[in-house]
Amino acid sequence: MDIPRIFNITESAHRIHNPITPEKLATLGAALRLESGFRVLDLGSGSGEMLCTWARDHGITGTGIDMSRLFTEQAKRRAEELGVADRVKFIHGDAAGYVSDEKVNVAACGGATWIAGGVAGTIELLAQSLRPGGIILIGEPYWRQLPPAEEVARGCLAGSISDFFILPDLLTSFDQLGCDVVEMVLADQNGWDRYEAAKWLTMRRWLEANPDDELAKEVREQLTSEPRRYATFTREYLGWGVFALMPR
Repeated sequence: MDIPRIFNITESAHRIHNPITPEKLATLGAALRLESGFRVLDLGSGSGEMLCTWARDHGITGTGIDMSRLFTEQAKRRAEELGVADRVKFIHGDAAGYVSDEKVNVAACGGATWIAGGVAGTIELLAQSLRPGGIILIGEPYWRQLPPAEEVARGCLAGSISDFFILPDLLTSFDQLGCDVVEMVLADQNGWDRYEAAKWLTMRRWLEANPDDELAKEVREQLTSEPRRYATFTREYLGWGVFALMPR
């Protein structure tokens, strides 16, 4: 079980696998008013930066599940590095359908809502692990400005304009799903730069070390095309945020 290898290559140097920066991640932890002993579940936990830094800074305990074997191993090393390996654990596995044996204060899915067929299904899944009065975290893209044509949406790697809402409509959709929006931390263009542009040096170094790999052609094509595609489309049109929800 693993994610497509191309992602393990392009994001192998990332600590955070979405457009949020370490500073914004710290802002989110403070905004949620985390307390020592809170339990946090993170579905699609990547390299574990959220759980590890929150365990260090707020004294939470937590469990992360991710399909990437590489990212899971990186998360375990990060926990050791920050001295929180006794507070957080990381499981290499499929987060789809995962429900915690012990109810948690915060149940999160930061950018992998495909695990339950979209936002609505992911909220329903996370709610099964949540204590009464707990908080659901959803990381989700939205349109910063509505694309003028379907071609622009595809340039943002969306299937169509209808794949995402503009921000007010996304917030309305949470309300319609029976949740109060109680906090949000939004990525900015610097966050997008750090997520997307950081891949390019990783790809170049990987190509230098692996010129004969079966994925070398695909990585070379991405390295050639991605800077312009990103600057033209994603950076201008696509937003991303983490939204804190409490079911009514």
